[in-house]
Amino acid sequence: MSAADQRREESERAGGQPAGGDPRLDALVQRLPPRLAGTVDYLMQPSSRWVRLPSGALLIVGGVLSFLPVLGVWMLPLGLALLAEDVPALRASRSRALDWIERRKPHWFDPSPPKNDQT
Repeated sequence: MSAADQRREESERAGGQPAGGDPRLDALVQRLPPRLAGTVDYLMQPSSRWVRLPSGALLIVGGVLSFLPVLGVWMLPLGLALLAEDVPALRASRSRALDWIERRKPHWFDPSPPKNDQT
C-alpha cells in the first residue's frame, strides 16, 4: 500500500469522507501520478489549511502569469480547487465544474489506474 493510500484511508477514517469532501474530486486525485496524488491528498486534509491557502493563491498567480515560460494555465484551476476547500463561494463553482466533467468525461472518474501508473 502506498503512502498516499495510507493517508487517504486515515483521513477517511477520521472524517468519514474523502479529504476533499467530494468523492469525485478524490477520484480525480487518485488518477494523478502517485507522488503528485500524495501531495494533493496532503494539501486537501483539514490540518493543512495554512499550507493550502498560500499554495492555492500562488497557483492562481502562476496561472495568471501563464505567458511566462515555466508557468502554465493548468495552475489556475488547481489553485481554485485548493482554495474552494476554505472559501464557501468557490465550493459551488467547484461542484458545478465537477458536474460538467462528470457529464463530458465520465471515464475520468473510473477507478481503473491511469495508463502512466507505474504500480
